[in-house]
Amino acid sequence: MSATLTLFDPTAPRRESDSGQSAANPRLSDLSGKVVGFIDNAKPNFGLLADDLGELLMSRYGVARVVKRRKPSASVPAKPEVIEELTGECDVVIAGSGD
Repeated sequence: MSATLTLFDPTAPRRESDSGQSAANPRLSDLSGKVVGFIDNAKPNFGLLADDLGELLMSRYGVARVVKRRKPSASVPAKPEVIEELTGECDVVIAGSGD
C-alpha cells in the first residue's frame, strides 16, 4: 500500500515593486561586522536556540553583535517600538519559533 505525501514550501515568492524590481531588501553578501536581531515569539526553547545561534553567528561568521527581543506571547505581533528599534539597530532580523 502506498501513501501520498504532500509537502508545502513555506517561502513566499518575492514581491515586485511598481518599477518591476524586487520590493524586498537585497540579501547581505556576508555577516561579518553585522548586527543580527532575533524576535523571540515566547514559545519554549526559542531563547536557548537564539543564544546558540547568536554564539555560532559571532564565532563562525564574524557577526559583531546579537540583539534579542521577546514578544509577550506567540499570539500577538511584536510591538511597533520593538520593530522600530530592531530596524534601526540591526542589519538583519530573524523571527523565530521554538517549541
